[in-house]
Amino acid sequence: MRLGRARGLVDRWLFGQLWRHSLVYNQCWEDPAVDRKALGLGPADRVMVITSAGCNALDYALVGARVVAVDANPRQNHLLELKRAGIRSLAFDDFFALFGRGGSPRAREIYGALRACLPDDARLFWDREIRLFEPAAGGSFYYRGTAGLVALLMKWHIDRVSRTRRIVDRILEARDLPEQERIYRAELRDRLLAERLLKVVGSPGVLSLLGVPEPQRRMVHEGRHGFAGFLRRAIDHVMSVALLRDNYFWHVYVGGQYRPESCPEYLKRENFERLKNGLVDNVVTRTGTVTDVLADEPQRFSAFVLLDHMDWMAGAKHLLEDEWRQIFAAAAPGARVIFRSGGRDAGFLPVRVLERLAFDRARADALHREDRVGTYGSFHIARIACA
Repeated sequence: MRLGRARGLVDRWLFGQLWRHSLVYNQCWEDPAVDRKALGLGPADRVMVITSAGCNALDYALVGARVVAVDANPRQNHLLELKRAGIRSLAFDDFFALFGRGGSPRAREIYGALRACLPDDARLFWDREIRLFEPAAGGSFYYRGTAGLVALLMKWHIDRVSRTRRIVDRILEARDLPEQERIYRAELRDRLLAERLLKVVGSPGVLSLLGVPEPQRRMVHEGRHGFAGFLRRAIDHVMSVALLRDNYFWHVYVGGQYRPESCPEYLKRENFERLKNGLVDNVVTRTGTVTDVLADEPQRFSAFVLLDHMDWMAGAKHLLEDEWRQIFAAAAPGARVIFRSGGRDAGFLPVRVLERLAFDRARADALHREDRVGTYGSFHIARIACA
């Protein structure tokens, strides 16, 4: 028991150190196409979203919604502010070089053109860290940050350990889903998802790099067939839901860059121009916890996108109750909420919270099956009921 408690303390310390001192997420790992359908977002909406890498905040702005992006890690907001400054200041090709290709030999020159548009704290950060977009050993911004380091290690595993790069390339060239699934199951699955790799990826250190806290790790490990089963089911789903070359979440993970025809909406030329022409001003950032930020927000929200961050508080009911008290206070009549979880249901929420949420489980389950990311145990859509 003492050894287990000590290991838990070390795991939590490691996660805290990484999360407090690092850029963790270099892309969003939630499918905004699913979010748009779930919420029915439009110009009348005011949305609160956890920032992550900011991709989805910009996506919601494209439908005209006003978006407040909240993150307790200031580096995640600095990344979104870099994107906002780039949209305002750069031509599309330079913007795509940074955020589509993952960097450029001209990164510092490009940065010089947008630097003046950054808030002071973001400017101080990127004055030091714009090097993340310069060519180096990793070769891409999407192999930087803590989650990017795991992507780089996976690339190394594909190229040097499992030696499956040629198979991955054939999957990227598959003509249709049946061909993709056939190659995957016959030639790649057992070689790529070997027990040794799954054990490493499921370790506290690697999951901390990916931004997975201890309570969420426990949810996954306690599920059916543990972490190994969870990851196998996730990749099986990814291979069945969309062609890998069109699934930008995973294509950038294995290749280090987006394709112009397969990328987040904000990276498409026509949407970049729409953002530049004013929609980017629909997005603002706030640094702090959801609870603290909502306590200072004078205007109400019609939609809340909570990602999977409540898993982080699954063992601290008082923190969940405090956060939901602020959500209920900040919610406009009929406000909608979506969130994801590493667990199979929302049973970790306090009873007093569940009593005020009207869940649409059938629609959530259907959209969960469409999700191109595939790394969550469940997806939830709810409407906030009156007290």
